[in-house]
Amino acid sequence: MTNRVDTARVLVIDDEQGHASLLERLLTKEGYAVDTAGDIDAAIAAIAHRSPDVILLDVVLPNGDGFALCRRLKIDAATRLTPVIMVTALTDRESRIKGREAGADDFLTKPVDGEELIARVHSLARVKRYTDDLDSAASIIMALAVMIEARDGYLEGRCHRIANNATAIGRAIGLGSLDLQTLHRGGFLHDVGMLAIPLTVLKKAGALDRDELALVRSHTVKGDELCRNLRSVQAVRPIIRHHHERIDGSGYPDRLRGEEVPLLAQIIGVVDVYDAVTTPRPYQQTLTAKQAIRILRDQVDRGWRQQYLVETFAEIIEDGPLKTIQEGRS
Repeated sequence: MTNRVDTARVLVIDDEQGHASLLERLLTKEGYAVDTAGDIDAAIAAIAHRSPDVILLDVVLPNGDGFALCRRLKIDAATRLTPVIMVTALTDRESRIKGREAGADDFLTKPVDGEELIARVHSLARVKRYTDDLDSAASIIMALAVMIEARDGYLEGRCHRIANNATAIGRAIGLGSLDLQTLHRGGFLHDVGMLAIPLTVLKKAGALDRDELALVRSHTVKGDELCRNLRSVQAVRPIIRHHHERIDGSGYPDRLRGEEVPLLAQIIGVVDVYDAVTTPRPYQQTLTAKQAIRILRDQVDRGWRQQYLVETFAEIIEDGPLKTIQEGRS
């Protein structure tokens, strides 16, 4: 099976070992990671140890009933958004109403049909993934962006500007909604690795020595590592690692060339340079929008950037919807 749910984890709560083993085999065959528990206490311990994406819950358990456990899970803030499928031999309407009142998301009747099981689990695992993305990604991204900007008072608003400019380029060249979302998140997270760089180096008034420059450049790798275990921002990791690559192979950290440099990272790279030279800093001359575009065109001539990306951005700045935002700089 193709990894449709990115290894979603399912917890099977059933005291009948044979039935629990059957469900585990069916789900494992389809690529799911499966944990099992035989009673309420074991289930609560399993959930605390490793949060599931979907719970298959038998109604009849040795030390209580599934309805009570479902109700408990739906009250708890940590588990209330976890989908629960009640698995029961009971088919009467009253039991299903009781399950709905307890907060159950779906029902399966024993003996379970394998295809129906996989379809129900897959559907709810997708819902959980989308919920996780909406619930966690926005808060993570905004919190990290605030932390990045708070370290340097001259960066205020930088993440928003880069996110908005990058998505404007993406829309102009016809990228889809998922790529646009990734670009927007990349605008906030591309420099997250700077959190690992000492302020003494970042705020040094003079030129950086060789070791300090290497340390600053390591923010691309450090940022990638910081986001390794954040499932909701995996698509942003190529931006974080590669937004300082150049298509002639002279960039860092991996000296990628041509199409090896991810397109979304190239877009962030363009708007990153633009914002860096047009933002007032005490140690550099602030350039106008036209001067910044001239620098980007010079980088095209050097073989560092794709001409069509720079010219698309130039049109956006000069004639597009961002014109009024940029006029104060030009």
